[in-house]
Formats: sequence, C-alpha cells, structure tokens
Amino acid sequence: MTVQATALRDDARAWIERVQAADVLVAIPSYKNAATIGHVVRMAAEGLARHFPGVKAAIVNMDGDSPDGTRDAVRNTPVPEGIAVLTTVYQGISGKGSALCAAFEMMAALGAKACVVVDSDLRSITPQWIERLGGPVLHQGVDFVAPLYIRHKHDGTITNNITYPMTRMLYGLDVRQPIGGDFGFSGRLARWWLAQDVWDSDVARYGIDIWMTTTAIAEGFRVAQAGLGLKIHDAKDPAASLGPMFSQVVGTLFALMGRYAHKWRTIQSVQPVPLIGEPPEGEPEPVPVNLPALIGKLRAGLREHASTLHQVLAPERWAALENIAARDEDAFAFPAETWARIVFDFALAYNTGEGSKEAIMAAMVPLYYGRTAGLVRQASDLDATEFEQRVVQAQAETFLQLKPELAERWPVR
Repeated sequence: MTVQATALRDDARAWIERVQAADVLVAIPSYKNAATIGHVVRMAAEGLARHFPGVKAAIVNMDGDSPDGTRDAVRNTPVPEGIAVLTTVYQGISGKGSALCAAFEMMAALGAKACVVVDSDLRSITPQWIERLGGPVLHQGVDFVAPLYIRHKHDGTITNNITYPMTRMLYGLDVRQPIGGDFGFSGRLARWWLAQDVWDSDVARYGIDIWMTTTAIAEGFRVAQAGLGLKIHDAKDPAASLGPMFSQVVGTLFALMGRYAHKWRTIQSVQPVPLIGEPPEGEPEPVPVNLPALIGKLRAGLREHASTLHQVLAPERWAALENIAARDEDAFAFPAETWARIVFDFALAYNTGEGSKEAIMAAMVPLYYGRTAGLVRQASDLDATEFEQRVVQAQAETFLQLKPELAERWPVR
C-alpha cells in the first residue's frame, strides 16, 4: 500500500458518511481476539460516556479478518446511546500498522481532534484509561500520550532490552513504553503520520508503535505519559513467540536512527516526560518464560548465523558471546555493557548497507533471546519495583553512558 492508497474498505467509507463527524475516536486493532475484545469495547464506551460527556465520540475496530468471531463480539457489545461503533476489515499489508493507518484516515475524514488506541487483548483496561490517554490531547494540547504502566518482569522484553534504552538514549526523552500498544494522539499528528510514505514497509506491521513514538519525539510534537496502573493482557513467552515482532520493531528503530541521526548525535542527556495521573504501582500476574529454551536458541543461533555475526560484530563481542553461551544455566549471565555494544554493532551494520538487512536482523534475534535469558536470571529474586530500578533503569543508564562510542562510530553523511 503506497501513501496514495487507502486502508479503508467501502463499508468503512459508508459508515464515515453516516457519522459525518466525531471529536474523539477510540481505535481498537484486532486479530483473533473474540475472547477479550468485548471487554475492551465496554470499557472504552464507559470511558467515553463518563469522561467525555457531550463530546461526539466513536469506537472503531480495525480487524485483520479474524476467523474466530472477533467482529461479532464487537457488534454484540452494547454501548451507551450516542456513541457510534464500527467494526471493519482494514486493507493493505496484514498488520497492526495497516489497521492504524485506517484509523488515521478515519480521523482525517471525521475531523477528529483526539484518538485513543487500545489493544484488543487487554484485561486490565478501565474507563480511566480512555480519559488519561485522550484527555491531554483534547484539553491540554498534547500531541502524543504514551502509556506508563507496570508489566511483569518477563513481559515487554523487547521494550526492556532495546526499544526503551535505545529511545531514551537516542532522543533524550524518558518514554518508558515506546511500544506499549496503547496511545493517545492528536488529529494534527495523525495527519502527519498519514502523509508519510511508509505503508508498504514494516511500519505497516509490528513496526508501527516504535515508528509512532520516535517520529512524535523527533519531529518535535508535544509528548506526555499517562499512568495506567497494571498492564494485564495475553502476554506470550518470549522464547516461543516474539521473533518476527522483534525483527520488524528493531528494524524500524534502526532505520529511524539513520533518518534522524542529525538529531540524536548531539543529544547527551535525558529529560523526564510529563506524567498524566499517578505513577503506577502493584505486582502484575506472572508471565511464563522458558529459560532453557532461551539459552538454547542463543547457542543454536551462534552456530546458524556465525558468518553474519562475524561480519556485524567486533571481534571482542564475538568472543564475549562465545563465553556467555558456554555458561551453564545456573551460572548464566549476559552483561548489560556487552549487550549495549552488540546493539550498537547491529545498528551500524543495518545502516551502512553492508549485507542483507534481513540476514542482519535474523542473526540478532538469538542474541536477543540470550539477553532476555540474562534478564530472567537477574530478576529471579526481584519484584516488579526492584526489577525496574536495579535491572531496567540500570541498563538504560549503561546505554546512555556508552552513547559517545556509538556517535563516534556513526557515519557522517
């Protein structure tokens, strides 16, 4: 799908003609979420009715043609009178990004001032989420509201390992959940996103969240975070499920590093982001993780991708990886300093045009599994608050301290 194409099918266009206008939109992308999406729709509708009275509001579900009755679940969920509801199948590349492109188009067509996006598998969503994510956009002139919630220490491993420390280090704003999945944003920002020619890339898939967050920051839009409490959703074991997502998310992050190098190279400190509401607290429900599988995937990946890894990594990083992979499970450790420098090596390789980007990302996935195994070991005796401070924040500081090495190595164009 090019920028001139559309993510909207005829039924969505007919619905827009009937509705004509809306001030606030709640957008829910989905695929095979029949068991959970009804609850999300109910909470969104209650949030709109309670916190935005008198405001013309709509809920739109952009589905990936689910075979499990997801759209029927949306249709069968009662909502207060006055809230328009649409469930439609988006068109374009299969993925969340194409679904959100449809939402951006709907915002533009309806003249919406604010949009809230929430995931379709949420079990911890409350009506207040809608107010926290949408209110600052509608009433305070904020363009982009990122979520701030507590997740289980085994959840959000791509965030904890890469997108958080890298976004914080590169762009100098402490956005804790740059790919959290739940956002608020302005019509102005949605129109800017819609005009970008990215809808035939990984941005149309899992790359959308990091792309939205990064561009909002780098293009100077006004950014805030919303305290949302605990995030409880259908989390997946990182050893079993996250390889394709990793490649699309991190590949997009690396591509944006090339686009915005002129901005991030000179940033040396990190600024806090305004918080809407209270800081989240509590202990989330456990997320399963298979430590032996993570370590096994690291070892297998070193063998399978040895040629690419030798091209990408500095020799001392390859030697460190061999030593890490040789450790027994009980003694397994993957130092944050080693990991940060590995990420820098891959970011440089991705942007210098040497070798296949697909091969580079495929070779990085098993190293991500290894670093995740290291975090699992570090977190074994820590609760969520201790893990956040002693592991996640410490790692983010390590990335920042090592940034001069990355900036010095980055090619000047």
